[in-house]
Amino acid sequence: MRIERNMIEKLAAWKTSTDRKPLILQGARQIGKTWAMQTFGEQYFEHTAYFNFDETEELKNEFEKTKNPQRLLGQLQLYTHPPILPEKTLIIFDEIQECNAALNSLKYFCENAPQYAIVAAGSLLGVSMSKGDSFPVGKVSFLPMFPVSFKEFLFAAAPDLFDFLEKKEDLLEMPLILFNRLLEEFRRYQLTGGMPKAVANFLDNKGVEKVEEDLQEILNAYSHDFSKHASTKDIPKITAIWQSLPSQLSRENRKFLYKLIKTGARAREYEDALLWLQHAGLVYRVFANAKPALPLSAYDDLSAFKLYVSDIGLLRRLAKLPPEIIVNNSPLYIEFKGAMTENYILQSLTPQFDVPLRYWTSEGKAKVDFLLQNSLDIIPIEVKSAHSVAGKSLAVYNDLYSPNLRIRFSFNNLRKDGNLLNIPVFLADWTKKFINLI
Repeated sequence: MRIERNMIEKLAAWKTSTDRKPLILQGARQIGKTWAMQTFGEQYFEHTAYFNFDETEELKNEFEKTKNPQRLLGQLQLYTHPPILPEKTLIIFDEIQECNAALNSLKYFCENAPQYAIVAAGSLLGVSMSKGDSFPVGKVSFLPMFPVSFKEFLFAAAPDLFDFLEKKEDLLEMPLILFNRLLEEFRRYQLTGGMPKAVANFLDNKGVEKVEEDLQEILNAYSHDFSKHASTKDIPKITAIWQSLPSQLSRENRKFLYKLIKTGARAREYEDALLWLQHAGLVYRVFANAKPALPLSAYDDLSAFKLYVSDIGLLRRLAKLPPEIIVNNSPLYIEFKGAMTENYILQSLTPQFDVPLRYWTSEGKAKVDFLLQNSLDIIPIEVKSAHSVAGKSLAVYNDLYSPNLRIRFSFNNLRKDGNLLNIPVFLADWTKKFINLI
């Protein structure tokens, strides 16, 4: 099953931009960066010249010898059959974090050979860049990539439902038959999450056991990365944080507690390990916000935060949550269902909006799961993992700050009451569209 990714459209826009610079594709391991670059090359260029710095050791030596783009292009031609031509060939530098000289060479391609289209990526590029090595600041563009979204899953699994939602230009309730079909597709997506290999195998009817195998292989690869790429002192701390995430998220308020990692653990001991996981693209850190005012970052409480996994499929497998419990909607699956739902909403909203999400509490009296900045508006968000929407937090927030819009994600139908918009959880990928309609 071929999964169409919206990343291809973004890469196409980069290709024709007037101030095009070498592009760095950012994202966690195994979310499809290599596939996206190669597919983009096939669809939009006459030729694709692919170079992998992890597989071809000799490549590193070429970049150590010279910084001159023309000399480098001559040497690179020896490693590939397709001709390397201006505007006609896409040059791909994969696993570029393995060669800092190649990363630094992007500066000289930008300044002296901008007619060549270069896209680079690396599974742990964020970690490499955080070490402070020489980097072409201002001479490259960045494009974040995320796991397969439910929207992309739906396009492959049920194109008619995808078309219905893309054409929907109102906030009216959906027909029940469509609502139920979308809910069923979302439950299937919760089994796979957004790892492309797991999604493709599932939609190719290879079975849930194959999905479990795929997800476990990815988790094993992540653990291998901890031991291979992190500093020796941080390896056990990174592992401990990673393994604690299911228990951290199963708590009612989701606030990250160091004591759940190890009795007596302190923040300063684990900060480097936390940053490693963030730079690797494996987790999102959402800070508490003391005051919903602009800019949100000015009012962050950096000592209080929630930590989410980059993909709900990986979170489910990390928690050893059996796939059948989601399909059967078991009564045993209540508390962690809230964690999965909240993690999904964070995962869905992050690619749609530029400003990272926060959360808000009011002296223990109320809590709002997320604060979303959309232009000049700050929108409080509540996440419900069932049909019941009982709770006072959004009302408390509304009385205190009178926002133009409040959003509640639940498993109820689309509906707007005053300044409160209820969005079905499975329509979170269309949140920005619904806000724009208002």
